[in-house]
Amino acid sequence: MKLLLSILATWRLSHLLAEEDGPWDIIIRIRKKLGHGFFGTLLDCFYCLSIWIAIPFAVWMSNDWITGIIQWLAISGGACILFKATTKNNST
Repeated sequence: MKLLLSILATWRLSHLLAEEDGPWDIIIRIRKKLGHGFFGTLLDCFYCLSIWIAIPFAVWMSNDWITGIIQWLAISGGACILFKATTKNNST
């Protein structure tokens, strides 16, 4: 259950930050302000963003570092599968 919740939360946060404007256009303003630097570029890529967002969920779920790495990749991978399944234009 924790894995499923982590995947869904990672997908939701990654999708919000990379694909949506957010309430009152807050997210798009942040993306514009960050420009083309590391963080601005990171917010343009769902796949890159899901890797970073999955880290705290993997830490929350894991008991040791090797399990944490496996869970980290699984959470991000699950979020990427959901993104592919819910996006019409899959060229991202």
